[in-house]
Amino acid sequence: MGPLKLVLFDVDGTLIDSQHAIVAAMEAAADEADLPLPTRADTLSVVGLSLVEAVRRLFADHPEEVQARAVESYRRAYMTGRDREGAPPFYDGILDVVRKLAERDEVLLGTATGMSRRGMRRIIDTYGLERLFATTQTADDHPSKPDPAMVLAALRETGVAPRHAVFVGDTAYDIQAGRAAGVFTIGVTWGYHAADDLERAGADAVIDTVDALVPTIDRLWSET
Repeated sequence: MGPLKLVLFDVDGTLIDSQHAIVAAMEAAADEADLPLPTRADTLSVVGLSLVEAVRRLFADHPEEVQARAVESYRRAYMTGRDREGAPPFYDGILDVVRKLAERDEVLLGTATGMSRRGMRRIIDTYGLERLFATTQTADDHPSKPDPAMVLAALRETGVAPRHAVFVGDTAYDIQAGRAAGVFTIGVTWGYHAADDLERAGADAVIDTVDALVPTIDRLWSET
């Protein structure tokens, strides 16, 4: 067996289709904090950032104390919606691909997400993924992407060298974080940022379908 390898996934927009839940929670947060209602496009443009940073960017012209109220309102609204409607679904076929990668003896899997530890825990528990991920990095413990802290922490926890790691994400923030950490990056277009945004951020590859993921990972690793 060769060196250990790591496939690190963003969650919202890469593994799970959470856009309805995110938009609804942000609208509720804006309403409760008496802030202007953001457009759907504006809300989706900040997915991938930590919640605090996302709210800061959406409502940059408003006082910090108002932004802080919006953060807490968002958390309540998101969890209320999840309790009512259940966890957001995985994109079609992606969980099968993740499990296929997990069958490889030399491959470890992980997540690096702007969601909270509590939110990630609920995804893991709901879908029975307890043994799937060797490392889970959340916004509770790190600065927001595009800071590479989450990716670097995942590398340290798993002992994988950057040249043997791939970060898969749907936003420019994911790609920028991965590049700053020195790992390969794959942008996926079924999430929240357009292919052009992913390419401009410097993705090593951009893919449109779940079926392309494993061949693309293998191609990148073959170049090391």
